[in-house]
Amino acid sequence: LFGCFTGESDAMSLQLKEENMVFLVSEKHQITHAVVKRQDVIKGLVKVPHLDFIVTSSQKGLLTIFNKQRKSFFSYPVYFHQDTAWISGCDFLPHLKCVVAVTERTVIVWDYKSKRSQNNCFVIKPVENSLLCVCTMTVSDHLAKDDVLIGDDKGYVRLLTLTSDRFGLKQCKGKKESKPQVLDSKTFHIVKRKLHDDWVVKVKYISDLNCFGSCSSDSIHSFVLDNIKRLEDNLPVKEFSVPRGVNAFTYCAKAKVIVTGG
Repeated sequence: LFGCFTGESDAMSLQLKEENMVFLVSEKHQITHAVVKRQDVIKGLVKVPHLDFIVTSSQKGLLTIFNKQRKSFFSYPVYFHQDTAWISGCDFLPHLKCVVAVTERTVIVWDYKSKRSQNNCFVIKPVENSLLCVCTMTVSDHLAKDDVLIGDDKGYVRLLTLTSDRFGLKQCKGKKESKPQVLDSKTFHIVKRKLHDDWVVKVKYISDLNCFGSCSSDSIHSFVLDNIKRLEDNLPVKEFSVPRGVNAFTYCAKAKVIVTGG
């Protein structure tokens, strides 16, 4: 087909060849240390470029930070505590510098910076419905506040505001490891809206578009992309339908398109 065109086709072919270089990898690095036990499964993996580490969450409740440069691990076994097992997603809070994770009925905030023998973990509960996914919103310049989006199994998307004054570092004296501190979810600012008729399998804030996106296995309300203010009102949202729903999506800033997978 390109042979039918003149010099313009050669330039286009060269450009396509250069763009395809993004798919070539010169070498790969494998972490030989097992992050989780063989019976467990990694459910979430988040890269934090500015701190040069990776956050992982396992299905059975193990939060881990791997520092590539130092080749060191910091882990917190959430499964040792009641009501916090079966982690379904995680992300990093850039302002609070903590790890946030969601389970079936709780939101977990882990302060990984504390000493290993004095891990600080906060459990926010109770939360209505089963939480399935979480992402951080990088929209505020407030250094003591982070906003997170959470999707659940009833089609709701929540906006939860976390502030530093709620997560004071308190240690339990005489114990090697501090117990998680339980915080009442009713004392937090939470906005929610039902956008899907099935599980919300992914939420993401796209800063380039100043919008959030959420997808579901719902065949009617499969994918939603709109301003975060839509969670606070009942105005119509921008959405489209896909048979059997949408399982994943991402945004390409260069091409300015949303790509979905079902």
